[in-house]
Amino acid sequence: MLPWVHLGTAIVPGGGGELRLMQRGTEFVIMAGRIPLMNSRMSGSEEALATLSWDKIAKRSKPHLLIGGLGMGFTLRKALAIGTPETRVTVAELVPEVVEWAKGPLDWLFAGSLDDARAEVKVGDVGAVIAAARGTYDAILLDVDNGPDGLSRPENDRLYSNKGLGVTKAALKPGGVLAVWASEPDADFTRRLANAGFRVDEQTVRERSNGKGARHTIWLATKP
Repeated sequence: MLPWVHLGTAIVPGGGGELRLMQRGTEFVIMAGRIPLMNSRMSGSEEALATLSWDKIAKRSKPHLLIGGLGMGFTLRKALAIGTPETRVTVAELVPEVVEWAKGPLDWLFAGSLDDARAEVKVGDVGAVIAAARGTYDAILLDVDNGPDGLSRPENDRLYSNKGLGVTKAALKPGGVLAVWASEPDADFTRRLANAGFRVDEQTVRERSNGKGARHTIWLATKP
């Protein structure tokens, strides 16, 4: 068995603790403490986040998507692959080192998506990007935690609160969709989405692109 090699460390702003990029052979993992946030071998549910969101907005002219969390680029890469030439994809990534990893040891995973003219990466808090927008986005895709509980950064809790959902709703165009990735279901969050006035579609997806692995949850909340 090959040993894990520690490639880099980053401190998450706002008291989010430490991220570590680890490598074992051709496998890469980003860890939050002892919790694996993402693995280069498991991209299925992150790709589904893009695919399911796109299905909701595919007929729109010049769609603009906001992705919260760059990660290993699975959602960005898929969004660009299925999008039109007029699609715009903005990614908000809080941790500068994650962007550096994407351009360094993880470059092969991104497969040129960071150089795509349709894509823009903003280093900063996705919550601030959302709060600054009004009727701007056709879809907002959030994959910044293991679910609506602010795991990687306590301040992320506000994204999933009643007030935060109202702010996100205002940032969406009419008929726009908020998509949230989670490692497991959360009935309270489903109710909060409905109470915020969204039409809620909760989907179960697999963590691997071959349809195997653990089950994850994606909420697709459409603004009327």
